[in-house]
Amino acid sequence: MQSLDHAARKAIAAQYAQLSHQLHARWKFANDPVYAVTADLLGDSTLPLLDIGCGIGLLGQYLSAAGARVAYTGVDHDARKIDAARAAARRAGLEHARRLHCSDAAALPPTRGHVALLDVLHYLPVQRQRALLKTATQHLAPGALLVIRNVLRESNWRFHATRLEEFFLDASGWIPGGAQHYPRADEVRVPLEEAGLDVRMTPLRGHTPFNSYLIVARPLW
Repeated sequence: MQSLDHAARKAIAAQYAQLSHQLHARWKFANDPVYAVTADLLGDSTLPLLDIGCGIGLLGQYLSAAGARVAYTGVDHDARKIDAARAAARRAGLEHARRLHCSDAAALPPTRGHVALLDVLHYLPVQRQRALLKTATQHLAPGALLVIRNVLRESNWRFHATRLEEFFLDASGWIPGGAQHYPRADEVRVPLEEAGLDVRMTPLRGHTPFNSYLIVARPLW
């Protein structure tokens, strides 16, 4: 994996003005492998990347620091997070600061390339999850990847630990509205396969107790 060292991760966190965002960035980079795994999956690709539900823009910051060649565009419906992402990107001198948009999935930029959906699906009701998966596939280019990381509904202690964490996230106001529907594996796999994608799922938990999976889908067209 294209992991950044401690100094590089600390430098990214320092670009954020709010202490809560700095602490969030440090915790995520130290414990969650999804950023390094995504950088590794994209490799030397020059296709653009659309990050749906980008939050405060951590993936874009990480990819830039890791030397990724993708043109990054981030979209999130939370204006507060987009403002923080833009300000941090400007402080870091990143060109993608102007490609961070406050928008929902109904008004995505007209890009075609790779797509990332990191910890997004369970904040939507089931019908909107299916609609978002369909929309995401429409923004893929031939040879591109759809990279999803999400908790899946299973009967194990990790899933219950995830539900507890989501309760506190909702109470804190970090994710307004909180979790809506935790999908089963087939609720993610089937719509993607019906759209003509090859789908692979593997656990991706890092140093966290959560029931997180990496879902990588590749177009067969």
